[in-house]
Amino acid sequence: MSTTPSILVVNCGSSSLKFAVFALTKELQRLVWGAASGIGTSQGRLQMSNAQGTVDDHPAQLTDHATAIEKVDILLRQQTSRLDLVGIGHRVVHGGSDCDCPQRIDTSLLDRLHALVPLAPLHLPHNLAGIVAMRAHFPGVPQLACFDTAFHHGLPQLARHTGLPREYEAQGVRRYGFHGLSYEFIVEDLVRRHGPAALDERLVVAHLGNGASLAAIRQGRSLETTMGFSALGGMPMGTRSGDLDPGILLYLAGHYGLDAEEIEQLLYRRSGLLGLSGVSADMRELLARRNDIPEAAQAIDFFCHRARLFIGALSAALGGLDRLIFTGGIGANAPDIRMQICDGLTYLGVTLDPQRNRKPAPLISVADGPVRVEAVTTDEERMIATHVQRTLANAC
Repeated sequence: MSTTPSILVVNCGSSSLKFAVFALTKELQRLVWGAASGIGTSQGRLQMSNAQGTVDDHPAQLTDHATAIEKVDILLRQQTSRLDLVGIGHRVVHGGSDCDCPQRIDTSLLDRLHALVPLAPLHLPHNLAGIVAMRAHFPGVPQLACFDTAFHHGLPQLARHTGLPREYEAQGVRRYGFHGLSYEFIVEDLVRRHGPAALDERLVVAHLGNGASLAAIRQGRSLETTMGFSALGGMPMGTRSGDLDPGILLYLAGHYGLDAEEIEQLLYRRSGLLGLSGVSADMRELLARRNDIPEAAQAIDFFCHRARLFIGALSAALGGLDRLIFTGGIGANAPDIRMQICDGLTYLGVTLDPQRNRKPAPLISVADGPVRVEAVTTDEERMIATHVQRTLANAC
């Protein structure tokens, strides 16, 4: 029986493991995808889908990431009996100053990533747990770390500074930028749809989801972005604060006596949409309740206000704006949020078409407007699979 060479993509979070399997064909056909959720809780669940719909959805005892990976492997082999796994790609949120491209995973790289955990404490420990478990489960399969920071590695020097003394930057305290796999997919998708000439445009991409950031891009390169040293900066997010006056942190420590761990919990898990609304970190729920709960409406307004400010700032960094692309779970799927953000941006040439904004087609701006505005679904898993495919091809 012939087998299908395939690539497995893994994205490990604190209590979840998202995965997708792609057939190693020219166009990378997505075979199955799903998630193990509720890892380490009593609410564990395994889900898997394919092009025909949901093929498995059941409770599962998932004590840790290693257990989740073992059960996902069993599920994959049940559903794809002819699977021939030739490569595995991992999403890794932070690669530090040295990781400017996807890298083969070895002991040296793992040591470097463990040292970076303080820079992304909400994400990196779980990324690493997934890598360690996957290497143990598939010891002979080449594995690749794909970094969310890599797309921004070439940020101009001015965009990398923090304003702190230079000796700190020499030790890695600088602006990095995140959501790079999403931005990279959007840029490649733009070229597929409109050709290489589209790279000449002054482009702002708004990746808006539970994590949110925006980036100014030209010639396929990141020139400026809203996230900086950590995944906390820039936009308010589901549970993360976004930009803060650093004096607030001094005040919290001095006046309230909060230590570093308490401040970390506050900024990463209790702030953003959840903290402002007091209701939920989920934008869908806030939109459903905005007419009944004033704080929910205020959280939405603040989110849109900050996005509008950042679009203006990034347009200034580009010297103008030719195209604005919304993506991410909110950006691609919440027309009300897109409309509210774009209201007041007519001075930049941004004018949405209300009817187009409600439809799934990419173009959502008026046909003759000076700025083309689009809503595009990103695909970080496909971008990771593409990196694995290219790495395997170069190794041959």
